[in-house]
Amino acid sequence: MSGPATPWRGVVEWRAGERERFIWRGDAVQPYRTEPLPAPVNYGCLPGTLNPADDAEVDAVWLGEPLAVGTETDLAPSGLLWLADGDHKVIFGELKAGLEALLAWFPPERGAQVQGAAEAQAWLAGLSAAE
Repeated sequence: MSGPATPWRGVVEWRAGERERFIWRGDAVQPYRTEPLPAPVNYGCLPGTLNPADDAEVDAVWLGEPLAVGTETDLAPSGLLWLADGDHKVIFGELKAGLEALLAWFPPERGAQVQGAAEAQAWLAGLSAAE
């Protein structure tokens, strides 16, 4: 039997449905670039984490309604978007809300697969903290 799920602090950098993308720097979001297509989901990061696949904060997505850029959450993951290149994305929100759009966002060669909350927690627990 497992214990309660660990919440993780996340920050939205790119609002679902918009092309304007921001980036977390230090302790605030800053303008980053305009993407050619709008984000199908809310996209951001988990400050204080480090993904060895790209030496940056762990990427996160929030399914459901669009969230304002800069929104901070403290939630337990609902899943993990596993990618063959190791640049996994932690999923928050109801897995039924927007999962198809999320999977379609990644080309087949990245091998996107959705794993559960336990896999997300285990992967996060195995990462080193950002310096």
